[in-house]
Amino acid sequence: MKNQDSILIFGSSGQIGKSLIRKFTRNNYKVIAVTRSIHQKGYQIKTQSNYGYLELEEIKIFNEKNISRLIKKSTVCINLIGILYEKKKNNFKIIHSDLPSLLSKLSSKYSIEQFIHLSALGIESAIDSNYAVSKLSGEQKVRQNFPESVILKPSIVYSVDDNFTTKFMSLLSLIPIMPLYYNGKTKFTPIHVSDLSNIIFEIVQKKIKNETIECIGPEIITFKDIILKILQSIKKKRLLLPIPLSLAKINARLFQLLPNPLLTIDQLKLLKYDNIVSKKYKTNFDLKMLANKNFEEQINLYSYNWTSGGQYSKKVKK
Repeated sequence: MKNQDSILIFGSSGQIGKSLIRKFTRNNYKVIAVTRSIHQKGYQIKTQSNYGYLELEEIKIFNEKNISRLIKKSTVCINLIGILYEKKKNNFKIIHSDLPSLLSKLSSKYSIEQFIHLSALGIESAIDSNYAVSKLSGEQKVRQNFPESVILKPSIVYSVDDNFTTKFMSLLSLIPIMPLYYNGKTKFTPIHVSDLSNIIFEIVQKKIKNETIECIGPEIITFKDIILKILQSIKKKRLLLPIPLSLAKINARLFQLLPNPLLTIDQLKLLKYDNIVSKKYKTNFDLKMLANKNFEEQINLYSYNWTSGGQYSKKVKK
């Protein structure tokens, strides 16, 4: 039996998942948060919720039986699961194509009111990237299985919990030279996690269906400008050095050997393509769902963690 206004979230322990749990539970929605490890992630997820509005579910194996049990009692299913690089057990095809296909198929079978799937912006032209190809495959399968689904294509999503700005803050705190791939000219339209969460909340509240929405922030910023803004925010000066593609590939091959790669060959390929609106789909602004948080202002709120004096380095206004 379905619970009234019950939101099922796959990928609940990531920055978007945690932000959505806060948003939905504070507005009296019941949330079923799925995690692969309650022991590792459960406490952190629980702290995001209003008391009594969160149900935590552990699924170690994403098969039809385990997923069906949760979908049967939900009204909305949101898939946020994604990876930035491949591991032995988790490759792009399994995570970005096969899993969304299964979730959307079961959501259709058990008459979910809304299925919302998170894809990525700027991937249509990136046919040489395995990440992009798998994401596009996932979109196609979701649309086939659940024609009225909502597919979201956000640009870089950032916050204190992200894997983008915080990674560069850590890296730029240590290295004297920052390589600029493709001369740092790749364009992005970063969106703050709270803005994206507000968009998803509005989609659920307004019961929006059968849309593909490109989710963007208010600014277009180049990769070089992002690095410069981060450097200014953490009060560091570094040499920004454009490097040829051949050297960048060697750089990426070395980085991807790390347990948590700073850069992979596939990410380097993806970095060739601008991460801005394609004009093929509506944007959140077209649908009157604004995202106004300024990149520089927002990173300044948490960048003190990477400055020499920490939070005490911030000047107190008299």
